[in-house]
Amino acid sequence: MHEEVSMSDRLVEAMEPHNVFTIKLPGLEIPVSDVVVVMWVIMAVLIFFSIFLTRKLSAVPNKKQNVAEIIVELINNIAKDAIGEHHWKAFAPYLGTIFLFLIFANTVSIFNVIPGEGFKFRPPTRNINVTACMAIMSICVVIYAGIRYKKMSGWLKSFVEPIPMMLPFKILDYGIKPLSLALRLFGNILGAFIVMELIYMAMPPVVPAALSIYFDLFDGILQAYVFMFLTSLYIAEVLE
Repeated sequence: MHEEVSMSDRLVEAMEPHNVFTIKLPGLEIPVSDVVVVMWVIMAVLIFFSIFLTRKLSAVPNKKQNVAEIIVELINNIAKDAIGEHHWKAFAPYLGTIFLFLIFANTVSIFNVIPGEGFKFRPPTRNINVTACMAIMSICVVIYAGIRYKKMSGWLKSFVEPIPMMLPFKILDYGIKPLSLALRLFGNILGAFIVMELIYMAMPPVVPAALSIYFDLFDGILQAYVFMFLTSLYIAEVLE
């Protein structure tokens, strides 16, 4: 019984965010959790590699430039297929950014190569606040797309098309979409995180390392793709 409680406590401790340090200002203290620190690290890594891979671009690409072009072409093709030939260029940068960020955010656990009880890289998307913020950003981009390409009058008119009775459902749709995006990403990443934590506690190191390929890597990349793809579909829907 004591072992079960201990395992439960360890699981709860791993799931909850923990303050790493506090930013002290005159009359104000801002606690910074491990969720925020990991996101800062991911953003720094993405900025570094974006600069590293795109320095000294040339007509004849080198190995670094080839990697950058492959990534950009992949994102552009996904955006073009989902949104269409006319408008995809305006949204490919945003879709690419959330896709790359979520790949790192969802799979960051695989970088816990240093044993011990120190700082652990845990996916920030296991926290509902992170996924909710990303979902809100995406729905704001969807609204922006409708207003930019349909004008305010056309976007508002779409709420009563094809019949005025659709108005409450169209309004409700703008609440359901971000809720669905946030909960889908949060639920899948948290579920995989819990499974892996339980496996780490109960099994020898070799077994978790093998299962991590699916739960940490494959599932994390899949959920990043699903989030980006659904966002692109919502953009395409509002542009119809």
